[in-house]
Amino acid sequence: MSVASTPVAILAGGLATRLRPITEKIPKSLVTVAGEPFLAHQLRLLHSRGLRRAVLCVGYLGEMIERDFGDGSAFGMELRYSFDGPKLLGTGGALRQALPLLGEEFFVLYGDSYLPIDYVAVLEAFRVIGKPGLMTVFRNEGAWDTSNVHFAEGRIVRYDKRDRTPEMRHIDYGLGVFRASVFAERPEGEIFDLADIQRELLAKDALAGHEVFQRFYEVGSHPGLAELEALLRSTKA
Repeated sequence: MSVASTPVAILAGGLATRLRPITEKIPKSLVTVAGEPFLAHQLRLLHSRGLRRAVLCVGYLGEMIERDFGDGSAFGMELRYSFDGPKLLGTGGALRQALPLLGEEFFVLYGDSYLPIDYVAVLEAFRVIGKPGLMTVFRNEGAWDTSNVHFAEGRIVRYDKRDRTPEMRHIDYGLGVFRASVFAERPEGEIFDLADIQRELLAKDALAGHEVFQRFYEVGSHPGLAELEALLRSTKA
């Protein structure tokens, strides 16, 4: 499949507690950045990188996202929606729920991430390496968030968000590629995180690493929101 036919699952179902009080009445995807909802900027970026299909994994106030963005045609995208249901399923459980809409392989993108990189190169690396999962990593050195990946000689040695070591100079960049089989083994409706899957794959030497060199932007925090606001306004000027 080409990058245009490969869907991207956007994890947009969280409660966004770090952005309160903004997110008490709207989901994080609809938070205004540079005059528009964040999701508008995210979809425009994905379209510019060749992607055309997205599945929004939504939970908290997800109906508002579907109401405002519909089928995605205004952005040249095909949008579909997968709802968690009565309970939040976690990032992994949400992907398991969305499998019928995603097909055999797909990108996974965090719903608060703005990642201006080459998505075609990421997909090509996934296919060349041939492992069932791939994590993009960035040499962060603790600059924009806490580094959580030990990456050496082109491979991920260790990944842990809680138990960090001095060798962790890289960070999970926020974009992955996976085969559906990785999630299909889990029961539908189970609550689990994507990080659980990534650690399990790593333990089996089944998680590829692909280093990227463009810093990430995010709207999961107030400082991150301000940084992206500045970036987008500068590019419009």
